[in-house]
Amino acid sequence: MTLKGYTVPRTPNGRASLVPPPPWHYVGDFLVVDFHADPEAAASLLPEGLEPHADAGRCAAVFVDWQSCSEGGDELLDPVRSQYREFYLVVSGMLDSQPVTTCPFIWVNQDFAMARGWIQGFPKKLGDVWMTRSFDLDCRASSAVREGARFGASCSARGRELARATVALEHRSESGSLHTDPPLVNVRHFPRLTAGRHDQPQVHELVRARSRDRSVSAIWEGPATLELSPAPGEEHTLLTPVSVARGYRFTFAYTVDDLETVREYVP
Repeated sequence: MTLKGYTVPRTPNGRASLVPPPPWHYVGDFLVVDFHADPEAAASLLPEGLEPHADAGRCAAVFVDWQSCSEGGDELLDPVRSQYREFYLVVSGMLDSQPVTTCPFIWVNQDFAMARGWIQGFPKKLGDVWMTRSFDLDCRASSAVREGARFGASCSARGRELARATVALEHRSESGSLHTDPPLVNVRHFPRLTAGRHDQPQVHELVRARSRDRSVSAIWEGPATLELSPAPGEEHTLLTPVSVARGYRFTFAYTVDDLETVREYVP
């Protein structure tokens, strides 16, 4: 009998796979902070093939409260398989004279989302992420998306806080986050265990994210704060902010079933 499954574990029926086959449908509440880091530190995190952005050190911090599902949508009735939260940092760069972004650090609180991220080229690690929620009811316990509302978020991993951010909404944004606008380019990297070939990865390629059926809510913006805290085994503080620009709050949805290989690296 042939074993089935998009990812391991593969079984006769294929239902045990950690990640179901695409398409994957996403919707999430975003809290984004545009900021600048030290230009040399930001440039040091760019993968091979990317050059520094003209606006040196341009970065963004992104917190997302996600819900996702595969084509059948069964995960929506079993929320532990559809809901997760993540925090990531992006750095701006240039690819073939065109602006792009890349994600050097990202933490997520569900294993299926971590594995799905590795497939797409995101270097996901497990973490604990919290965000202020907004409910469709006017009450003191809900931060409605409107003028004067305040939102906060934090990320920790292995019991240590890594990041904390706040955004105070002032008005609807005409542009949205400028630092996350360019296309996202990452590296899919899967190492090799063969003795004598540890420095020759099985897969090492530059990929550009692709999505379809994109939709976005009204985007609100306002002043923001961002703190990155050091922790053992982490290097995200290379991107410690030297200045913080604006923060943004919005909801975004899209579908993924494709990935573009920009460049294959030969070890």
